[in-house]
Amino acid sequence: MSVATANPRVRSGPRIRNAAGRAGEYRHIRVRRLSPVIGAEIEGVDLSAPLDPEVVEEIREALADNLAVFFRDQPMTAAQHKAFGELFGELHLHPAAPHVPGFPEVMIIAADADSKRANGEGWHTDVSCDAEPPMGSILQILECPPEGGDTIFANMYAAYEALSDRMKAHLDGLTAVHDGEHVYRGLYANLGVADKPSYPRASHPVVRTHPWTGRKSLYVNQAFTTRIEGLPQEESDALLRYLYQHLQHPLFQCRFKWTPDAVAFWDNRCAQHHAIWDYWPHARSGRRVTIKGERPV
Repeated sequence: MSVATANPRVRSGPRIRNAAGRAGEYRHIRVRRLSPVIGAEIEGVDLSAPLDPEVVEEIREALADNLAVFFRDQPMTAAQHKAFGELFGELHLHPAAPHVPGFPEVMIIAADADSKRANGEGWHTDVSCDAEPPMGSILQILECPPEGGDTIFANMYAAYEALSDRMKAHLDGLTAVHDGEHVYRGLYANLGVADKPSYPRASHPVVRTHPWTGRKSLYVNQAFTTRIEGLPQEESDALLRYLYQHLQHPLFQCRFKWTPDAVAFWDNRCAQHHAIWDYWPHARSGRRVTIKGERPV
C-alpha cells in the first residue's frame, strides 16, 4: 500500500504543517530555508571562532525552527569542532564508533573503495538505542566524492501530523524497543575497533514530545527499532513497516549536497536522516560530535 493511498492527507500540501521559519527575524545570522518543512542554510558565522551567546542562541532557534541547519566553508580542527558542539550541551560518547585520537567525543565518519558499508545508510536517528538518546549531531564532511554522497533529512513532526486521527489514537501510549546490538556488533572490525560485551538497548515512546517546542513526532526508525511492546510480533512488524514507509514520503524531506568543510547540525528528537552511499569506489570522510539528550517522553 502506498503512503499516498493509505494517507490522503499526505497528498494535501496545506495540511502538512511547515517549519516555523524565522526569515528576516535573525539579527546575527542569515537563514535561507531549503524546503517548506525541513532544512536551512546559515550564513554569516565562523564556527571555528568563539561565538557570542546571541549568535549561539540564534543558531539554536534556527535549529528549533528548521530541524536541520547547514553551514558551508567551515574549516575546523577537531578541537574547534568539539568546542562548537559544547556550546549546545555536554557531548555524547558513541558506544561503538572510532574517534579522532585524543578526542573521544569526535567520531570518525569514513567510507572508501574498501568499505563494506557507509555510516548512516538507511533511515535512522542517531543512537536511539540509548536510554537518553542524543539531542543533536554536528557533522563536518572533509572529503567529498566527485558526485553523490548527499544526505536526506526528514521531518518527524510532519510525518506524525500527516497521520489520520485514528492512527494517532492507536499510537498514543505505545512504546517500542530500540536495540544497538544488531547494529553495532562487528560494525567497525575492519577499522580495528574491538566489540564491547554489550550494546545499549532501551524502550521509548512511539510518539515523543519535543522538550523545546512541545510538538509531537514519530520516534521509530528502521536502524534501531525492533518491535512495538505489547503487540504480537506480526502486528508489530506490520505497524512498523507502515510507519517506516510513511515517514519516508518526499513531502517530509530536504536533501543536502555536501561540499568540503560543510557542516550539518540536526535535531535527533524530531528528524531522521539517510546518508546515500552512491559514490563507491570514491571516498567520503569527516568528523561528528553528538550532544547528549534526555529520556524521550
